[in-house]
Amino acid sequence: MDINSKVIADFIADQLSKWELADNNFKALAGVKVKTLDVDGMPIKVQFNPARIVSSSAKVDAKSLKERKCFLCEANRPAVQYGLEWGDGRYTVLINPFPIFPRHLTIPDNGHVDQLIRGRVADMMRLARALEDYTVFYNGPKCGASAPDHMHFQAGNSDFLTIGEALRKVALEPIVEDGAARASVSDELPLPVIVIDSPCPEAGQRLFERIYDALPIRDDETEPMMNLLCYPEGDDIRLVVIPRKQHRPSFYGTEGDDTMLISPASVDMGGVFITPLEKDFERLDADLIRRIFAELCLDKATLRKVAESIKV
Repeated sequence: MDINSKVIADFIADQLSKWELADNNFKALAGVKVKTLDVDGMPIKVQFNPARIVSSSAKVDAKSLKERKCFLCEANRPAVQYGLEWGDGRYTVLINPFPIFPRHLTIPDNGHVDQLIRGRVADMMRLARALEDYTVFYNGPKCGASAPDHMHFQAGNSDFLTIGEALRKVALEPIVEDGAARASVSDELPLPVIVIDSPCPEAGQRLFERIYDALPIRDDETEPMMNLLCYPEGDDIRLVVIPRKQHRPSFYGTEGDDTMLISPASVDMGGVFITPLEKDFERLDADLIRRIFAELCLDKATLRKVAESIKV
């Protein structure tokens, strides 16, 4: 079916009127603690959100995934949860019952297939165009996805994240064009990113896959580690590629004074760090966020080499 922000607003309202757990969790967002930090000129929000402990502490090893039912498969969803079919029936739009955003969606593939992005960026860009005031995002299998065994996007209202405004304030250095798509980099953000702008989803996907093929991939991974954020920017669709090298920071955990239950995904990389424990909310500061970016993100020198390699 055709979807837009009005259709989605009505859908969310209807689901929340019928689903008490989801309604309570969305209402609870009004009372979450939030603080804002300046990290090298980019505002970073920190949210204390206890309900997100389900995602932050998710076990994503092969044994744990095999032993649990997939919560994104239709057969395992709560009876009260329904969705809107999109993409010629390939995907279903659902509300996320454990929200970060005031409007938070999950968009799973209708088949139980692995979380892999190749061949799907055009879908992501079309979805971002349809949901004009949302940011659509993708978490790689070990980059924040709590269901790496089931392909899905998520989406939330764009005005919640800070990376979009931050990118508008920095210089973007063009590195390559491919038809209607352009890729750029910037050294002015606290984390390295590649930005693709295109009015055409197919051209955007073609250029993305050149970058995808140039990124390093670990022997134990199925694709290069990354987070993706996608949203309308003027007449274009903007795809922000955040290459990763690690799943979780070295101090991730629940035991010991030096540990923190922080498992960064696209939302964190997009400027909103989620802390399900209040002690971590209080402790997280600009220096720790710089450390997280340094530990998890591909370094700027390696990203430059990737950018140079796709100029050919």
